[in-house]
Amino acid sequence: MSQRLGLSFSHVGIFVNDIAKMEAFYTRHLEFTVTDRGRLDGPHGPVELMFLSRNPDEHHQIVMATGRPDKLDFNVVNQISMRADSLATLKNFHARLCEAEVREMTPVTHGNAMSIYFRDPEGNRLEIFIDSPWYVTQPMRVPLPIEMPEAELMQWVEGHARKLPGFRPRAEWRAEMARKMGVA
Repeated sequence: MSQRLGLSFSHVGIFVNDIAKMEAFYTRHLEFTVTDRGRLDGPHGPVELMFLSRNPDEHHQIVMATGRPDKLDFNVVNQISMRADSLATLKNFHARLCEAEVREMTPVTHGNAMSIYFRDPEGNRLEIFIDSPWYVTQPMRVPLPIEMPEAELMQWVEGHARKLPGFRPRAEWRAEMARKMGVA
């Protein structure tokens, strides 16, 4: 099977007010590692930069730069999403984030994924998610009873997804998308 060549997503950069507070949150609660930091001259004065990663093959997955205005009428970043490797990991992060008392934490299922949405200390919306083995037509979102034991939770998500438009195995949806993208 061929893949699209030449372009892949690498990282995201966000402006921050309090880089030390953001470093503490991302390293302590999300287990990012600071890979580099420094200062550059910007158009409005010096800018502090901090590079964070959870992957030794990626110098940075997030770069934070000082200079975020104190008052923003609207944050144009809808969300920054991170994929967990398992339901156990997702549940572990949910428990950790409950202890951290993050704002606006919302566990949901989209039918094709299970997610936890929450705010970092500066109000950026973050998502930690896993894909489910199913596809359903999007958008779709309902509260996820994440406290259930894993096996019961997966049965609950599947039972809910089966009632939704477009339900099918993720592999079927993926094959269709590969054809559409010319990589089948």
